[in-house]
Amino acid sequence: MKILVVGDWHSELHEIAVFQALEQLGHLPLRFAWNGYFKPGEGLRRLTMPFLKAQNKYMIGPVLDRLNLELIDQVAYEQPDVVFVYRGTHIYPETLRRIRQVSNHSVLVGYNNDDPFSQLYPKWKWRHFLAGVPEYDLILAFRLHNLDEFKAAGAKRVELLRHWFIPERNYPVDLSSDEKNQFGCDVVFIGHYEDDGRLGYLEEIVRQGWNLRLFGAGYEWDPIIRKSKELSAHIPVNLVLGADYNRALCGAKVALCFFSKLNRDTYTTRSFEIPATRTMMLSEYSDDLAVLFTEGKEAEFFRNKEELSDKLTHYIKNNEMRRTVAAAGYNRVVNDGHDIVSRMKKVLSWVEELHAIGGKV
Repeated sequence: MKILVVGDWHSELHEIAVFQALEQLGHLPLRFAWNGYFKPGEGLRRLTMPFLKAQNKYMIGPVLDRLNLELIDQVAYEQPDVVFVYRGTHIYPETLRRIRQVSNHSVLVGYNNDDPFSQLYPKWKWRHFLAGVPEYDLILAFRLHNLDEFKAAGAKRVELLRHWFIPERNYPVDLSSDEKNQFGCDVVFIGHYEDDGRLGYLEEIVRQGWNLRLFGAGYEWDPIIRKSKELSAHIPVNLVLGADYNRALCGAKVALCFFSKLNRDTYTTRSFEIPATRTMMLSEYSDDLAVLFTEGKEAEFFRNKEELSDKLTHYIKNNEMRRTVAAAGYNRVVNDGHDIVSRMKKVLSWVEELHAIGGKV
């Protein structure tokens, strides 16, 4: 099938991962990226940058109009079997209706890894995406509680598509001596800062005497931990990307996982990435995650600081038990098909069902 993947294309974990998985499955993916529309020309950078940033942030203006028109033109020219819109914040509902007119055999699929129904986001952020929900043939929900919310928003069909790990990026690796010096630790947390209690958990880990490594966006973390006597020594906090992200997980005895309260998450992408490295995951508890992993056998969970501290003490001191849980977690994510290619196979099976029902593709 010819599949047009539409999105911002700023991350190798999202649109690029979808594109590459579709290639691996023998299909013909095509690309429409809107991030380039908001990059100024060299000569006009200083004058146009604020104008472009404002249009990108608030999703309004002539640049947004142009990208929507050019998406319609590309669909009309390519006549794809599927238009897969990843986090379609910038796509007008009228654009989706026009796509249906210029390529009426195309199946329209929408996916959003953020939570457009969260009350913690400004309402304007998701206005185009939510207005367009009824126009898609298939909406893919990242989290369970979004299923009914999408139906209430007018979705024709909704399916749960959990996120994934990417086998080429998330895998067990033995670190060199230099890499162990850089990434080796008792406990690692890689992620963004949210004012949801995670700071207190990390401070408690340091108070208990464990060797913690913290990676993420410094502009988020540094101002927050500057006043923390336990964590200020971690300034500057740095991002780890690509192979270094994988090494940072592999270098830890235990990797922590917190859920975004902004997105009302009950699991996250790292719920699959951490076990895929054969590192033991110690995650914030949710009923949802407890269905995916058997507690104490394939992963461990914490519900409060005391449980976090007790389980770290138990597993860091018991190498064999920790490795057994880590190996079982690895087998779980592999055997249950939590990789990106398996996810895309499932999406294409839903597309084929739509074809059988409605004569599309």
